[in-house]
Amino acid sequence: MAGQNLVNLENVTAHVPGDASRVLLDAVSLGVERGERVGVVGLNGGGKTTLLEVLSGRRPVNGGRVSRLGGLKLAYLTQGDDFAAGSTVRDIVLAHYEADHEWASDPKARDVLGGLGLRDLERTVDGLSGGEKRRVALARALLGEPDLVVLDEPTNHLDIEGVTWLAEHLIARRCGVVVVTHDRWFLDSVCTRTWEVANGQVESYLGGYQDWVFARAERTKQADAAEARRRNLARKELAWLRRGPPARTSKPRYRIEAAEALIADVPPPRNTVELLNFATNRLGRTVLELEDATVRIADRTLLDHQTWRLGPGDRIGIVGVNGSGKTTLLRALTGERPLDGGKRVQGTTVQLAQLTQDLVDLPKDMRVLEAVEAVAKYVRFGKEEMTASQVAERLGFPPARQWTPVGRLSGGERRRLQLTRLLMAEPNVLLLDEPTNDLDVDTLTNLEDLLDGWPGTLIVVSHDRYLTERVCDTVVALFGDGRITHLPGGIEEYLRRRAEQGTDTSAPQTGPAAKAPTSAADQRAARKEAQRLERRMTQLTKRQEQLHTQLAEAATDPQKLIELSTELKQVQTEQEQVELEWLEAAERAET
Repeated sequence: MAGQNLVNLENVTAHVPGDASRVLLDAVSLGVERGERVGVVGLNGGGKTTLLEVLSGRRPVNGGRVSRLGGLKLAYLTQGDDFAAGSTVRDIVLAHYEADHEWASDPKARDVLGGLGLRDLERTVDGLSGGEKRRVALARALLGEPDLVVLDEPTNHLDIEGVTWLAEHLIARRCGVVVVTHDRWFLDSVCTRTWEVANGQVESYLGGYQDWVFARAERTKQADAAEARRRNLARKELAWLRRGPPARTSKPRYRIEAAEALIADVPPPRNTVELLNFATNRLGRTVLELEDATVRIADRTLLDHQTWRLGPGDRIGIVGVNGSGKTTLLRALTGERPLDGGKRVQGTTVQLAQLTQDLVDLPKDMRVLEAVEAVAKYVRFGKEEMTASQVAERLGFPPARQWTPVGRLSGGERRRLQLTRLLMAEPNVLLLDEPTNDLDVDTLTNLEDLLDGWPGTLIVVSHDRYLTERVCDTVVALFGDGRITHLPGGIEEYLRRRAEQGTDTSAPQTGPAAKAPTSAADQRAARKEAQRLERRMTQLTKRQEQLHTQLAEAATDPQKLIELSTELKQVQTEQEQVELEWLEAAERAET
């Protein structure tokens, strides 16, 4: 039996308010099933937020019909915050509970509050930072037993641990989820379906981010010559997915054979040896060094007599919880923030450029292309020379948009322009502080492609796991112990070490307290159970592959398609349950 739809859109049309000529949704029909987790991707300004507003009933449609299940309980996280002045965290988050003992005895409430680091319930929202307000709004959306949770950029202002917690929390729930985010790791880990919003249409794909990339690669294989640049970029992104770390979820990758044919002749995304030679020639041996460095923030020591040397061509990601001092470390590297002890050394040939989290002043009297060409008209990335217009287009400014006055750009577009001008200056040391803010998935992919061919030293602070894994060769962490810790195992090692450290007062809790160790007999039983479940997952994966093949063969038989689709949904549901049981068994076996 097919799943029950919570919301249905039938031939829905939506315009830009006050401008009927700009159609954001054009005769769109789709639905959200109970228990389905949908990721929404597309270019900035393409209609993703409009789609969420229509689904949630916050925006009337200009045509078509929206129907919702009777008694539907829906929670909506907007990009902005609408808290009443003087409200406390308790007033906003725990409004669903009549008394303290109700939420205190509710494990879901404790998990949400701990996972989002909300401890002081009596604080008023007036004194909260933007990131703290975002966590409060997210907690409000997750509590109250909604049937459907609609989230617009929920990972903004969350650190890597917070994003990981949110992913695990949503997977464990049985409600429907529709989420707009540029965090590709999150999309791939959480979503069972992906919607791409483009040119007024919404294309639906089974699976998360990787499945969407595979599907786009198949689609662009048939595209005409005018789409050659986009095809090549999709193929290179596909090469990264297949040659990088293993698939980030255990979902079957039923398009892999077709994908392999597309990427067979694609070189690795980054030629490390060649770029290192370029970087050494541009920088020499000395780049940036902190010798016996001490950095203090108020009464806390960020660096305690640390020595850290950055060489030519190093590509380093810095991770740590919010407030651990990552941005301060970048400022110490650039010399903007003086050391409290020790010495900073900068090579004589170093040309520094830094993308901060703040928007810098831009020449508002210029147009976009003029503002880019004011820095340089040409730039070289490795062996490739590009014009200012080409770089601007790669970072989200199509030719028509390049003649827009800078003063009329949105916040996200100004961020992209800031990054474009930074790259046009051809620095040989680049420091990026949360570069993914306000960038859509396609722009992020283009940025990563440009950085693949960028010959220099790169330091990245980002909560975007995917970007860090893609562009960095090394990961270091700030654990609050005064040291810069090298992590050979990357972000997975960081999360494991954080879990081993346990919860502390400086970081949000990421789950319930650790369980007591199990006995040796229980461990053996858990291992056997995990092995049995692995065999079942293998069987279910093979059956899904068979069903996808049969679906393709039955394209002209509607009745057969319905039968196969119903069985496929049942198999997918069972596999999700088996995966959860396997995770629990594996945890018991290792405890």
